[in-house]
Amino acid sequence: MALGPLMLDMAGAELSAADRELFAHPAVGGVILFTRNFVDHEQLGKLTAEIHGLRTPPLIVAVDQEGGRVQRFRAPFVELPAAQLIGRRFDMNAREGIDLAREAGWLMAAELRSAGVDLSFAPVLDVNWGVSEVIGDRAFHRDPDVVGELAAAYMGGMHDAGMAAAGKHFPGHGAVRADSHVALPVDRRELADLLDDMRPFERLIRAGLEALMIAHVVFPAVDELPAGFSARWLKGQLREERGFNGAIFSDDLSMAGAAIAGDMPSRAAAALAAGCDMLLICNDRPAAEAVVDEIDAPAEPVAQLRLMRLHGRAAPGRAALVASERWRSALDLLEGNLGKPDFSLRA
Repeated sequence: MALGPLMLDMAGAELSAADRELFAHPAVGGVILFTRNFVDHEQLGKLTAEIHGLRTPPLIVAVDQEGGRVQRFRAPFVELPAAQLIGRRFDMNAREGIDLAREAGWLMAAELRSAGVDLSFAPVLDVNWGVSEVIGDRAFHRDPDVVGELAAAYMGGMHDAGMAAAGKHFPGHGAVRADSHVALPVDRRELADLLDDMRPFERLIRAGLEALMIAHVVFPAVDELPAGFSARWLKGQLREERGFNGAIFSDDLSMAGAAIAGDMPSRAAAALAAGCDMLLICNDRPAAEAVVDEIDAPAEPVAQLRLMRLHGRAAPGRAALVASERWRSALDLLEGNLGKPDFSLRA
């Protein structure tokens, strides 16, 4: 059985009979986990193993584990810094900032891989223009070139740990005030004025970025449709103009920013037609169940190849990870930086 184009969620810390039945559907290709699915490291490892054991090839298990205010798994997982903290270290000392970005990316990915999680939706590639509260400190910096440099280092750390990178939110969510979770943001700048926002994405694409998540934002100068439903953005600007060959993820189709495309089956059909390879449907099981039988599965062969690259590589278990020299070094680096009085979002 191949991977389908849907990534769905689950309610609890264990697979229910309904979960098992749904995840076995050929339209499903992945499972995204949230805080409600996590008890401790041992439980998480068992859960990911059970999810992987449902299918061949295994479903992709993903999570949002950026650090800062977007970190689904906490203790015993290390509390990771918000990206903006890494950017502030870069402003103080560029070399130290780059090193911190790489080790934060490695630590995040290494911990997840030790528990069997394939993918974290990171790094954030949005530019912090000082406008978007939903992005805010999730962005590395206000300078697109610094965002690109730090994100490339972060991605390098993820790769060292055996995890692909999934940047977000193309072509940029940092210049709109509205939060696409609850509204449909509109960015009225001309395409030429959006090029700065896209520079970090372009840099990581050149460096081999494996996946991108698309913003639920409308850019009327390019298309009246939100970027995630727009072939002009996905097939034109992303695939053709920028040569991106990785997997394209929709953002959560349950968000208010996706409502313009209609009911959930209509949203899914529109996102696939525009060029998405995998669609997220979260926190709405009835909607997910309404979509699975409406989707042609599996994904097309080229999309299959893109998705298969997102499975995590073999990685040490937690005991071996915690005993490693790099673990201690990474912890010392994070703790040393975060402990400095002038290194704070409150400054």
